[in-house]
Amino acid sequence: MRKVLKRITFIFKVWKFVPFLKDYFLSKEVSKGKKVIGVLLIVVYVIFPFDIIPDFLTFIGIIDDIVIATFIFERMVKMAPESLKRKYDV
Repeated sequence: MRKVLKRITFIFKVWKFVPFLKDYFLSKEVSKGKKVIGVLLIVVYVIFPFDIIPDFLTFIGIIDDIVIATFIFERMVKMAPESLKRKYDV
């Protein structure tokens, strides 16, 4: 239950990720391997969007897209250095 609540609050912080992603990919503290993993996760999802629930089901169909995007962002935050996490309070 705690993990679900954490993920829901994470979804509401998505607006913080544009500058976070910029700094993540421009930072010298983040290794090239971690940057490549982040790009690969994003590119693979864009190229092969795996839908558990079809998008034509309006609101419900968008939920799996949000869950997968949040999962990708969470992985990137976990790989980020502490200084970046503190800067963006994530």
